[in-house]
Amino acid sequence: MATDNDPSPAMLPYAEIVVDARTTVPGDVFTYDAPPHLGLRTGHLVRVPFGSRSVHGLVLRLTGERRVDYTKPVRALVHPEPLLTSAQLALAEWVAHHYMAPAFDAIAPMLPPGFRGRARPVVRLRPEAAEPERLPAGARRLASYLRGQAKPVAVATLSHRLGPWVPNAVRALASAGMLDERTEEPAPRPARRDVLVVRAGAEPSAMLAFAAKLVRAPKQAALARRLAEPGAAPYLASEARRDHGPSAVSGLAAKGMAVLESAAAPAERPLAAGETPLLPTREQADALGAINAAQDALSAQGAQDTGPSAPRAFLLEGVTGSGKTEVYLQALAHCLGLGKRAIVLVPELSLTPQTVARFEARFPGRVGVLHSGLTPAQHWEEWWRVRNGERGVVIGPRSAVFAPQPDLGLIVVDEEHEWTYKQTELSPRYHARDVARKRAELSGAVVVLGSATPDLGTAYQAERGAIGRLHLRQRIERSGAPTALADVDVVDMREELSAGNRSVFSRALQDALRETLAEGAQAMLFLNRRGAASVVECRACGHVMRCLRCSTAFTHHAAADGTGGREQLVCHHCNRRRGVPRVCPRCRSDRIRFLGLGTQRLVEQVEALLPGVRVLRWDRDAATSVAAHAELLRRFTEREADILVGTQMIAKGLDIPSVALVGIVLADIGLHTPDFRAPERTFQLLTQVSGRAGRGPAPGRVVIQTYVPDHYAIEAAAAQDYARFYSQEIEYRRAQANPPLTRLVRLLFGHTNRDAARHEAARMANVLGHVIREWDMGGVDIVGPAPTYPPRVRNAWRWHLLVRAPDPRLLLDKVSVPPGWTIDVDPVDVF
Repeated sequence: MATDNDPSPAMLPYAEIVVDARTTVPGDVFTYDAPPHLGLRTGHLVRVPFGSRSVHGLVLRLTGERRVDYTKPVRALVHPEPLLTSAQLALAEWVAHHYMAPAFDAIAPMLPPGFRGRARPVVRLRPEAAEPERLPAGARRLASYLRGQAKPVAVATLSHRLGPWVPNAVRALASAGMLDERTEEPAPRPARRDVLVVRAGAEPSAMLAFAAKLVRAPKQAALARRLAEPGAAPYLASEARRDHGPSAVSGLAAKGMAVLESAAAPAERPLAAGETPLLPTREQADALGAINAAQDALSAQGAQDTGPSAPRAFLLEGVTGSGKTEVYLQALAHCLGLGKRAIVLVPELSLTPQTVARFEARFPGRVGVLHSGLTPAQHWEEWWRVRNGERGVVIGPRSAVFAPQPDLGLIVVDEEHEWTYKQTELSPRYHARDVARKRAELSGAVVVLGSATPDLGTAYQAERGAIGRLHLRQRIERSGAPTALADVDVVDMREELSAGNRSVFSRALQDALRETLAEGAQAMLFLNRRGAASVVECRACGHVMRCLRCSTAFTHHAAADGTGGREQLVCHHCNRRRGVPRVCPRCRSDRIRFLGLGTQRLVEQVEALLPGVRVLRWDRDAATSVAAHAELLRRFTEREADILVGTQMIAKGLDIPSVALVGIVLADIGLHTPDFRAPERTFQLLTQVSGRAGRGPAPGRVVIQTYVPDHYAIEAAAAQDYARFYSQEIEYRRAQANPPLTRLVRLLFGHTNRDAARHEAARMANVLGHVIREWDMGGVDIVGPAPTYPPRVRNAWRWHLLVRAPDPRLLLDKVSVPPGWTIDVDPVDVF
């Protein structure tokens, strides 16, 4: 695939390359000789010598100037074509600068998956090379051997066949200019794709005779007749379950008349016509008009104008169930019609299966998926398909913002308010929403940020006119008919206790559950806490079971909770696990009790309240893979359960018309954390989960249980009134000088020694304070230092401080941040 690279690289003898290594050189950029036979161009991924090692590097530019006295030659190309375009290089440069990250860390997410695997050096004798007179005997022997080899041979293979002297001979031949050396990068082998198929368990005549007897099982009979058809193609189990129902497949298999077995996946089918778009409502048509007009304008400008004035960004603010996805789909269709391609970001892996199914139905065969749940072979293969232009639409979580999508015309960020779009563990600690806007600016694309509860910073920018604002105020059914938002009841749990009700379910929620099940509808119960109990305590001495590596209590998980068949105590910070003690480790008492409530215990409480009810649980412990998420969703949508109990995974994007009731068991979780964003997150979560109810023809109902019913975030969520919440919250932020009225950078230091961590944090705060005074920086504040919450994680005592200023870089650029410190620009967690 062609890129916009240097036109005549052969004329420039040097290459400036950013290396995959931590250095003290600004930008980690070094100058290397550019061997003419390699044909280096900007964007090439290469192997370069770095000290005694061989590391990856990426060519930033070619130059005729050597800025150092001595340069080494580039060793080999990793891939014959440049892997990054100039727009991608500009994006990587912006990410490295904005998030204060090493340059190669900003480049790495854009490179093929698995590129950091162990490389294998291979050599080939140049047929035109003349053999010098003075050449070591080993080198002559190796040259003679290589003349008989048609393909490049690995140095390790040569050493195995000829002897340990081969590396020295390779160096001699390379110095004589007789060898082509390159590094073969490991590429996952595309694995055979096996699928589950259903085949007949008997001869066709026997199958038809058996089907005739299944008078009371018409679905099984239809499946038996389908399997008896002569010359029929393999029947995928997924299609059989869709067409006839899961019980028909399992029932026929139990009777021996159907066999489930693995088989190679059939070849991809020819592209079919997608489903017909729905007729947009007036609000949807207005939103589409603005988005498509921006796409048309940018498409007309082409690649000649990708400056700051060309991109268009829109906040699509629509109440839950207002048809934002249909706007995305029709905007994507317009993008593809212009010959462009698109990226769609979703906040959670759990949403990927449902999103892909919806988009694949509209654009069959043109949707690609990139996420960490793929196998290495699947990820590698899909990445190259995207890069080669075979996918019109790419769907994935935050990392998909770096997908190598050519001719990018549209980026959609669904549920843009979600904090899961922020990478917090690894460098670069980027926010996918901000990267999407920058990539759109550099690529000449449109970006659409969709949410029913926009991030306060996004809404603030829209209010100031920095981005366009589009509204969908009317909730609609799938058919496009208008419908009402769910009715919301707020229950004061203090009054429930006063009335003698000590159950986790208020009387209103108990009645609502019984009524919903009696009407044949489904319900969701939301509790944002995993496990069975959050604290395990000794009633005799008060000792709490704590993780030895983290300053936090263990959470109790019962045997059926993905813990290997036995109950365990699990640390939710470092994943340390241990058995449940029979006696207290401090006083040896056996009076152990389990306190608190998690999703697992909530399931037990539901089953005790409603005997015979079918309950599913959806949280990170119950679904550990994309396939597990998809299976849970399938089981619930196909009515294999009456009630779904879950954490925040059930709050995002699920569209299940049969759900008539949502119960929020404890709305206060997270509301009182020491984070200025706690009210915003609570409002967003409650509003989003409330939006899962009433998406079908029947009216929906929501019951919110809380101990602080008069809190402004809960009152606004109960009214599902974003404007009301925004107007109050933005004033609090302004009074406290918090984002989006200013910006934050978090500096975090961890050490296994508690005092060392505290002293280093105090030293850094003094250094920053001194620079502020020396440069007379008004409007720059240092908050802290203070221990984080929890103060110890994975044996590291952690202290942090915050730099608060309109532009924190004015201070941080004047300070050398030593190794050991983590820099988090625009953090989403500040405690």
